[in-house]
Order: sequence, then structure tokens, then C-alpha cells
Amino acid sequence: MKSRLSKFIVGILIGTLCSCGGETLPKPKGMLRLAYPAPKYEQASLDCSYNFEKNNISKFERAKNNKKCWYNIKYPKLNATVYLSYYDVNNNLDSLLRDAQNLTQEHFIKADAIQPKDFVYPEKKVYGRIYEVTGNAASSCQFYVTDSVNHFVSGSVYFKVKPNYDSILPAAKYLRNDIIHLMETVQWKE
Repeated sequence: MKSRLSKFIVGILIGTLCSCGGETLPKPKGMLRLAYPAPKYEQASLDCSYNFEKNNISKFERAKNNKKCWYNIKYPKLNATVYLSYYDVNNNLDSLLRDAQNLTQEHFIKADAIQPKDFVYPEKKVYGRIYEVTGNAASSCQFYVTDSVNHFVSGSVYFKVKPNYDSILPAAKYLRNDIIHLMETVQWKE
């Protein structure tokens, strides 16, 4: 009996020593792969002084403040909304531009960087700027377009989650491309 117990203990010790064949490494964290459908754009039906194309996965609605030509473009799959505000230009373009730029600068506290990109389409009378905000700021993208004489539209992208730039980056890039398309397809009605 003692011999069997001794052999058993020796077997366990040998098995334990042999099983330690190498260094144990932690598994890397898995990353969620977010894939969104290829955008298909359609004309937004507005009763306003401007029009543009929007992604057909979005839902379009009038803003709850009932201001003329203020709209929300909701992206339920991305848990995000693009808020659009329209203003008539009445010798106040400097003030509208300053307000749009100040709104973007308010995010600078939490942002790692804010990168502006100008849009100039003189043949369509569309001039604007988009600000890509990187970091854990509340808004990942801000923009405005104007004809510099009569019309001014500003917009902001907000996600309905606590800002975590790494997590929302795929959705933020997808929306940034939609915003660029919106800016490129703006048409002013006289």
C-alpha cells in the first residue's frame, strides 16, 4: 500500500513538473469589430432654403424646438444624432462664424486635438469647415456651411454614450464621411 502511495505521489510530482512547459502569457483583449453598411444617399425632403443628401440608414426629423429649418438626423444603429441649425445671414456672418468656432472650442478641454478642414465649392456657392474632434469630447464632429450671403447651416454630431474615443472611433469615422457628403451636396434655394 505504501509503495502504491509513493508511486502515486511521485507520478503527480513528475506530471506537475513536466506540465510546466513554458511561460504563461495573458490573452490579448479582443476588439469588437463594428461593420456598417455601405452608405446609400437620398435627397432629404426639406421645406427650407437648403437641401442635401442624407444616408438612408438615418431617420430625419424636425428639431423639437420648432425653429424653422432645424433638423435632427438620427442614426439608431450608431446611437448617434447629427443636429442641424439654420440661420438667415443678415449682415451677421462674422457673428455666426465666431459662434460656430466657439462651440467647437468648448470641446477643447476634453479633446486631444481638433483638426479643421475647409470646404470651398464656389461653383455651388458652398463654403464651410468641418472640425474633427479626437479624444473623449462630447462631440466628435462639428461643421458649418454657408453661401456667405443669405444662408448658414451649422451641425454637431453627438453619441448617446459616455465619450470613449476608442470605442466610438469606427462610428465617428462613418458619420464624418456622411457629414462630408452632406456638405458636398448642399444646395441653396433662392
